[in-house]
Amino acid sequence: MKKIQIDKISSVTKNLNLQHEEKLTDRLSCAMGTVLAAQVLEDKSIYNELELPSGRMSKLKKDDIITVALGERMAMKGFVGRLPTSLNVGDIIHLLNFGGVAGVCTSANVQEVGEPLRIRILGGLTRKNGEVLNIGEAALYRPLQSMSNKTPLIIVTGTSMDSGKTTVAAEIIKTLTRMGMKLAGAKLTGVGAMRDLYKMQDYGVYKGVSFADCGIASTACIKDEDMVAVAKGALEYLSADEPDAIMVEFGDGLMGKYGVDAILKDKQIQANVRFHIGCARDPVGAVGLAGVCAEIGLPIDMMCGPITDNQVGKDIIRERLNNMMTYNAFKPDNAWLDLIIERWAVEYKKHAA
Repeated sequence: MKKIQIDKISSVTKNLNLQHEEKLTDRLSCAMGTVLAAQVLEDKSIYNELELPSGRMSKLKKDDIITVALGERMAMKGFVGRLPTSLNVGDIIHLLNFGGVAGVCTSANVQEVGEPLRIRILGGLTRKNGEVLNIGEAALYRPLQSMSNKTPLIIVTGTSMDSGKTTVAAEIIKTLTRMGMKLAGAKLTGVGAMRDLYKMQDYGVYKGVSFADCGIASTACIKDEDMVAVAKGALEYLSADEPDAIMVEFGDGLMGKYGVDAILKDKQIQANVRFHIGCARDPVGAVGLAGVCAEIGLPIDMMCGPITDNQVGKDIIRERLNNMMTYNAFKPDNAWLDLIIERWAVEYKKHAA
């Protein structure tokens, strides 16, 4: 069986523990999570890096040999891509995100990310019987229809990508871990990459998982019931170590195509939520996010993101949203702790003592 020397291994394939020399097969699949070796066909000046399993970003150059996993993407500020309907060695597809998810690009926000990077399929990676690998073979947890844990959740939702979700999550984590809390972290929606989870871990999360750890390269366009099951599987898996709370971040926005609203509507998940943080870039987005979350049954407790960068945005939030608390991660204060302690007295008082 032919072997190939791989230059750069993508983070979406991290659980397979791929090596720089692997075996190739021409028995390919178009299923999500299929792991392929591909040749980079051009140099780009923007959106031209690949996230490695370590979290380090590596610049891609023409003729680099990389690993990718098939998936879809529906990003307003990036690429829109779908799974290929057929796939053969030598076919050209596109790199859809920096985590190594690949597919057929159908639309691009060229002003933000340029044209999608073209890659040529060299074959599928295989380890036994010539069958192509899939990231699902190394999944850390499985989807669940029902979960039994009661672990408190702190959730962060936003109007869109780049609305400040990870930044505020990191600041909240830092404060709580300094109080002595044991926090786990979960990224439940989005396109496979490790950056946000690694940022959580930088500030004290002792263990974190994403949907990719369930063998899902991307949550774009997944059925609602399947998306909820993946989320429950992640929360049950993290709860086994009995953390004091789980910080949950949702990739993309509430009205995106990644399954955020389906998870938020689930009553079993809602029952575990203790604090809901919203992130928005502008007043209309903030008011809209608060309204939809209230209708879902998970009202926002605190609004964050660029809308809170100065006093004007904060004043609008308080006037429009019944004096809702605001918080800016670049100018942090801990006034929000009083609300959490009031609502979650036992868990917090034992650590604050």
